[in-house]
Amino acid sequence: MADRETSGAGASALPAALLASWMLLACGGGGGAGSAVTAAAPSPPVASPAPSPTPAPTPAPAPAPSSSNVPSGYTLAWADEFDTDGLPDATRWDYDTDRNSTGWFNNESQYYARDRAANASVSGGRLRITARLESLSTAADWGGQRYTSARLVTRGKASWTRGFFEIRAKMPCGRGTWPAIWTLGTGGVWPDDGELDILEQVGSNPTRVFGTVHTQASGGTGTGSAVQVADACGAFHNYQMTWTATDIRFAVDGAEYYRYTNPGQGNRGWPFDRPQYLLLNIAIGGTLGGAIDDNIFPVTMEIEYVRVYQPAG
Repeated sequence: MADRETSGAGASALPAALLASWMLLACGGGGGAGSAVTAAAPSPPVASPAPSPTPAPTPAPAPAPSSSNVPSGYTLAWADEFDTDGLPDATRWDYDTDRNSTGWFNNESQYYARDRAANASVSGGRLRITARLESLSTAADWGGQRYTSARLVTRGKASWTRGFFEIRAKMPCGRGTWPAIWTLGTGGVWPDDGELDILEQVGSNPTRVFGTVHTQASGGTGTGSAVQVADACGAFHNYQMTWTATDIRFAVDGAEYYRYTNPGQGNRGWPFDRPQYLLLNIAIGGTLGGAIDDNIFPVTMEIEYVRVYQPAG
């Protein structure tokens, strides 16, 4: 979700119209083949009154499934299982609100709120990022936006160089939504420090999810691909990225659909020997989100866990 100038996708064989639209984007959207991911007589009388039945205990929420796709030799290095209700864990997450007053890139329409449960909260073992139709005109950094949302980041708290990243999530539905799960280089220069879009999806085409790599060589357009996930906004799926010294692979539920290989151009085409931090957000509108249907709000992206594994030793 390259909130810089532009982003996109593309080395794979994708429809020309989709490629043309991606050339405009700043939040990247991989070339293995994509494969669809689919999840649709009364009791007899008794002589004396029967004792009242003991109420059944309320079952505990089912634990989030453990992934069977973790590469051999990798161990868990960082995670959030979202098991404490309230605001997101401040030891793990911060908020990106940097451009609220001036406006976000890509002509997006949202205001990103900080420490506001209406936009980001944890309950029942899930993180919920919610976009709403409302204007926070009393906020000191309000820039005239008609929508609120949240953008959580691990910037300044956690970053990683290489690893297996897995986020179990359910996308929002509705025209105008643009959720993303992605990473940015800690150096802060885009696209020189790189960007890895583990997942992007838009409400106007909800069954298609994207994975994109941005470098100085690819610039705003990026290089990536897409895969069909028929129930992306109705069911949870595991969105995955495996980042090694030689390539970066994107998958859904263990099915790889794009691989970016180190092109041997040095930092220009491979800035991925340095750390990246993670971002989770819902943008509204903009060059990829498109026209907004105000009747959809509020809309929520739900996340059951975020896990980062790294090679042992």
